[in-house]
Amino acid sequence: MVQKYQSPVRVYKYPFELVMAAYEKRFPTCPEIPVFLGSEILRESKSEDGAIQIIERSCKLNVDAPRLLKKIAGVEYVFFIQKNTVNWRERTLVIEAHNETFSNRVIVLETCNYSVHPENEDWTCFEQSASLDIKSFFGFENTVEKIAMKQYTANIKRGKEVIEHYLKELISQGITFIPRWTPPEVKGSLRKRSPSRSNNGTISQETHPHGSEKEQRGNNACPAGEASTPEGDKLDADYIERYLGQLNPMQESCLIRLRQWLQEMQKGKVPKDEYILRFLRARDFNIDKAREMLCQSLAWRKQYQVDYILQTWRPPSLLEEFYAGGWHYQDKDGRPLYILRLGQMDTKGLVKALGEESLLRHVLSINEEGQRRCEENTNLLGRPISSWTCLVDLEGLNMRHLWRPGVKTLLRIIEVVEDNYPETLGRLLIVRAPRVFPVLWTLVSPFINENTRQKFLIYSGNNYQGPGGLVDYLEKDVIPDFLGGECVCNVPEGGLVPKSLYQTDEESETADHIRLWTETIYHSANIFKGAPQEIVVEILEGESVITWDFDILKGDVVFSLFHSKRAPETVRKESAMPTPLTSGENVQLIGKSWILGVDYSRVETPLVCREGESIQGSHVTRWPGFYILQWKMHSPIPCTGTSLSRVDDVLATLQVSNHKCKILYYYEVLASKEFRGSMTSLESCTSGFSQLSGATTSSTRSQSSSLVSR
Repeated sequence: MVQKYQSPVRVYKYPFELVMAAYEKRFPTCPEIPVFLGSEILRESKSEDGAIQIIERSCKLNVDAPRLLKKIAGVEYVFFIQKNTVNWRERTLVIEAHNETFSNRVIVLETCNYSVHPENEDWTCFEQSASLDIKSFFGFENTVEKIAMKQYTANIKRGKEVIEHYLKELISQGITFIPRWTPPEVKGSLRKRSPSRSNNGTISQETHPHGSEKEQRGNNACPAGEASTPEGDKLDADYIERYLGQLNPMQESCLIRLRQWLQEMQKGKVPKDEYILRFLRARDFNIDKAREMLCQSLAWRKQYQVDYILQTWRPPSLLEEFYAGGWHYQDKDGRPLYILRLGQMDTKGLVKALGEESLLRHVLSINEEGQRRCEENTNLLGRPISSWTCLVDLEGLNMRHLWRPGVKTLLRIIEVVEDNYPETLGRLLIVRAPRVFPVLWTLVSPFINENTRQKFLIYSGNNYQGPGGLVDYLEKDVIPDFLGGECVCNVPEGGLVPKSLYQTDEESETADHIRLWTETIYHSANIFKGAPQEIVVEILEGESVITWDFDILKGDVVFSLFHSKRAPETVRKESAMPTPLTSGENVQLIGKSWILGVDYSRVETPLVCREGESIQGSHVTRWPGFYILQWKMHSPIPCTGTSLSRVDDVLATLQVSNHKCKILYYYEVLASKEFRGSMTSLESCTSGFSQLSGATTSSTRSQSSSLVSR
């Protein structure tokens, strides 16, 4: 397996030329990096005008590996070949490195880039990417991989510190500015001074008379402490530390790689970085597992319109009166604080009066509000706040709370929250736990993630009042009055829900069928090999617009649009639109005896859609009749003489083809006069990511609105 690394953009608030001078101090040896034992220049060349300089070195490294492994491998040191290409005209340095030792068993590739900050020409950006592919290593492949990644991670962190060390050393010597490269003098023109260089390629120590002033202007070009992202698809290291918190280099790499993948697949509708990071943390930074969990959650949000819950959900008055929970200031760490007086809440009465769906929707709105408050506190406090604290008071908990339908509702809510709001709970303080609590805990704890359970602090009786209790986590003026604190808490006290407000059995049964999730405009379908998903739309007039919006949740599919004057046999001719399918069902409408070009024709070029992609489009109909939207499993084209470099891709495609594909889709038919010039009537274009996305989807919508099919 190939291990990959991608660094965030690191910014040195110094000009490119000064950073290059600091970088060149690392050669031929660098005491600041103990594993770097020395280097030797193999080749060196310059362009005629001196703007481009290429230096190729052999670098000797001491690998921190067990003595036994070194003895088995028969080497004491490892040699790398490093090629540096500096372009003084463009002010860039590209470093390409690969291992020379064991190159037939281990392939290490590294690329580093120094460039000018796009928003401040007196700052320098640094990026780094690398890959490690261990083919074989005497049966020690896993050990070598761990050693290599551990040492590489340490060297990444040390590398930035070394550059800063040499920058300070240059400044202490009075070198604060080095003139930029200028073209060689032309005959008859005045000679221009350019940075002089010694034979070994280092910059001579010359100081510009106005260097400190120029540097000062550069440092003031961007407010101190504000993080800037050099490009829209890249992350700045300072931004990560300011808004996301301390991450080690490999964790930063996981975040950047998953974000890049989402950007490619979601067509710019990328969730905020703190949202992506939660899923990575929930899966211990395993990219594949985090990606699967995240994609399922994004599809869930889109399908059930969760993005709009804070704008659309208004809790019934009964819930406002009897749901004993609410937000209450913040804890000592700056996390928003939510108080839930579960012991005073009549869970049985709420379920019987409102139904499971209303309670679930209310809990989702609480979680959405929690995310919003975390973002506010991050901006207010100047440090990342990514989770909130929940204080649960269990005084009054009794056997009534163990009512089976109520526990079932609680378990469903826990399951939905665990799947879609990972790592949002920073701490759970449970106070005044009665004797019946262990019974409830035994029922619910198996459904709670182990990482989440470790955040639970449980106090029985009055143990929460002394040292080690609430005062360790909450300021005294925040502790609620009903727990002996000084703060008046406005959280509803709950109480018994009058039985007169209970739903009748008939109303309850109806509520079970009209669930929260049936309000969605999206449908899902499974697609199998030889069993496509097809939807028919009957057009009675010549010119209408068929619009679609779908996401590929699993596998690769091919989307096509066909027209036929002949009605599919499985569709009732009197129905202008098909009955919505239930989740996961699929149906084939084009008969096996139908001949393309005779019984039906293709009106849209087939579109291959990859797993994770989000597709929107439209078609202006020319003729009345039946239009069939088709999604079928993508099958690889058989080929001979497949190159070895494509073997993995072919195997991956074949593997996908052996399983079902899954899509989430929505379609709508509009009169052309309603469609032209606007897509506001297409709900799906505004359905997803509005709360999560850092970048708006306006560009995607504008492209869709201007799209008129052939």
